[in-house]
Formats: sequence, C-alpha cells, structure tokens
Amino acid sequence: MPISVVIADDQEMVRTGFRMILESRPDIEVLDDVVDGEAALDAVERLRPDVLLLDIRMPGIDGLEVTRRLAERAAAHPEYQEKPRIVIVTTFDLDAYVHAALRGGASGFLLKDASPAMLVEAVRAAAVGDSLVSPAITVRLLRELAPATGRGATARTPSEPLTEREQDVVRALASGRTNAEIAAELYVSLSTVKTHLARVQTKLAARNRVEIAAWAWESGLAAGGT
Repeated sequence: MPISVVIADDQEMVRTGFRMILESRPDIEVLDDVVDGEAALDAVERLRPDVLLLDIRMPGIDGLEVTRRLAERAAAHPEYQEKPRIVIVTTFDLDAYVHAALRGGASGFLLKDASPAMLVEAVRAAAVGDSLVSPAITVRLLRELAPATGRGATARTPSEPLTEREQDVVRALASGRTNAEIAAELYVSLSTVKTHLARVQTKLAARNRVEIAAWAWESGLAAGGT
C-alpha cells in the first residue's frame, strides 16, 4: 500500500509543488491538499492519511494548533494514535516554532527550501514512525531544548534506567545521526538499533525519536551525562 498524504498550506504554489514531488514517487499517494488548519483537521478525519504535511502559518487555525488538537485526539482515542504522523514544512526557521511543533508530537520539521529528496524521505520516515528534521536545525534545536541552567532538572524520569548500550544509541541519535549511521558507528545491526530505540521510547513514554533526542539534551545525556 502506498503512503497516503494530506498537504496543508495556504500557498497554492507550495501545495502544487509538494504534490508533484510526492506523486512522482510510486510509494506515495497524495489524497488531498487543503488551504488552512480547519480543512486539514477535516481532511484527516475523512481520509485518515498516514502523513500530514503541515505549514505553521495559515489562516484561522495554524499548524501548531492542528498538531496540538491531533495529539489530544490521539490521547483520548487510542484508535487514532498511529495516524497521521505530522511533518511540519515551513518557511520560518524560528526556534519557538520548532520546539512547539516537536513537543506537540510532530514527527519532523523541514524548511521549505529543503530538497525534494529530503521531503520524500521525511514522509517515508514519518510513515514508519521515524523522524527527519532539517540538518540545518537538528542539533541546534535539540541543544536549545536543554535548559540553559539546571540541566536535567525538568527532564522526565525513565520508568526503568537506560542500559549502557541504550545510552550510546540515544547519544548518537541526539547528535543528529540516522539509524543506519548509529548502526555503523556502534558496530551493530540496524534491527538492533531499532530495538534499543523502541525500548527507550517505552521507558520514556516518548511519542517519537525526536522526543527521545530532546530528552537526551534536557537530561544532559547528550552532553556526556548518564
């Protein structure tokens, strides 16, 4: 089955461009493209897409509010927890937007000048529960998620301590590496990396790998803590 996508952006040229890029891939199907947050929520309810590409600044309900509402719906209704995965695609490289989107449950954050290949990979990553954030902002934003002072004071406590190997995987993740890069760096298989991340996600009650990386910076683990 192809990955189903809904695009929400108030600029027609952006929607058209994204649709053309995504529909050129045989494994992706664009179900609809809409102009604002209200229409995005309606399309998600009607079409149940795998992935929602979402702009932040739109008329009426903006992308951050759409993300928040979908997260609330998923919390209240377990049958919605897997769909859609949200990828924010925006012109605005503002830390406040990035933080709010990822904390709200978005699976990825791209700038609109990202390459077509990166857009496609972000959709594919989101569809399988992974995430992709523009390299230009990945490590910077995750570092800045850590409190400037009192590092670790606000970080959530895992339900069980992370093993030494899980800590290694999380450190590599927080530095912006992909699963394949982590596997190569730690001399383990890709499936082993995925298993470690799944266990860490459970221990942290994290919604996605971006939340895991954010926790690593908040807790000090990414900076060499334990």
